[in-house]
Amino acid sequence: MHEILATQDPEIAAAIADDIRRQTDEINLIASENYASSAVLEATGSVLTNKYAEGYPGRRYYAGCENADTVETLAIDRVNALFGTEAANVQSHSGSQANMAAYFATLTPGDRILGMQLDQGGHLTHGSPVNFSGKLYEFASYGVLREEETIDYEAMATTAREFKPALIVTGATAYSRIIDFARFREISDEVGAVLLVDMAHIAGLIAGGVHPSPAPYADLITSTTHKTLRGPRGAIILSRRSFARKVNSAVFPNSQGGPMVHAIAAKAVAFAEAATPGFKDYAAAIVANAQALAGALAGGGLRIVSGGTDNHLMLVDVSTRDITGQEAEDTLRAAGIIANKNAIPFDPLPPRVTSGLRLGTPAVTSRGMGQADMDTIAGFILEALDAGGGDSALASIRSRVKRFTSAFSVPGISGS
Repeated sequence: MHEILATQDPEIAAAIADDIRRQTDEINLIASENYASSAVLEATGSVLTNKYAEGYPGRRYYAGCENADTVETLAIDRVNALFGTEAANVQSHSGSQANMAAYFATLTPGDRILGMQLDQGGHLTHGSPVNFSGKLYEFASYGVLREEETIDYEAMATTAREFKPALIVTGATAYSRIIDFARFREISDEVGAVLLVDMAHIAGLIAGGVHPSPAPYADLITSTTHKTLRGPRGAIILSRRSFARKVNSAVFPNSQGGPMVHAIAAKAVAFAEAATPGFKDYAAAIVANAQALAGALAGGGLRIVSGGTDNHLMLVDVSTRDITGQEAEDTLRAAGIIANKNAIPFDPLPPRVTSGLRLGTPAVTSRGMGQADMDTIAGFILEALDAGGGDSALASIRSRVKRFTSAFSVPGISGS
């Protein structure tokens, strides 16, 4: 693997080889990461990276785009069929750029947006003051109930009536329960707002039929393609046909130039993979594994935010172990388990410290791990957190983690 690169640039080749070993040897519980298939990786690394294709199929600003047109048309047709949508733009380089374009397509700077509170599950592009969204638009936020830790739909509706946003955005980066898209549609209609659903985290679950689809309710839908969808790094914007022209213009020429045709080809491959019966089984297994892992951790004395999960992730309150989220992340890293610190609702600690961990099961499920394996993983986590900073104890767990993971192949690395 990477023989030419190893000769031409051994330093980069060595870093890639090291990460192959890391991805193989460690347990990946990052909720926003996954393993792309060999076919997706092959398309991503194809000669299509050489082609400039500004514009859209049939309307390019460069000659020689006939194959780029084929690739992009296939991606558009496949993603619309996958999610039952009317129009799609597949050129966005990232989820943040997709959200930017969706805002540009429907708003003018200074317009009002209602989004989910960042420290209760929302994303930077849902109104963070350090992000373009908070700098260009006026935001109000909704959050979760203090006791139940689920979305407070009544408070959201009250805020919408008082704030009168031009757009409401729902979807989350750290929320473990089913989102009621119909309720958001109802409130959007009442206040005359456009409804944008950011389904980046749950797109694969929606494609697999284990989370309700926003397609019947949303005016626009944005998503990344590399989380539960198992595609390349990139994003999409889906919309009603009436928004299509504005969305396309908001992507190119407003916020991007030439599209990454190789990435679009890989997206098309991922959309085809997600339309298979096997992917439905995979999506169901993600949720079953998440619920099994949450149950095992709760059984070991950790508090799971909202009491459980309906999707691919969970928030774990580690303050019950008298440690911070940062300390927990560092401890698990030393034990060969990759997770990330995350604020929990009403967290008393700052975002760089936090009281929680965000754990997800898309990547471990891609490796073929099942519910019984979640008990094993929970055991590693609980043992590591109890070991604290004990280097020898964590080294022992890391060795056992490596033996455990050796039984599970990694898609894209082990040939699948």
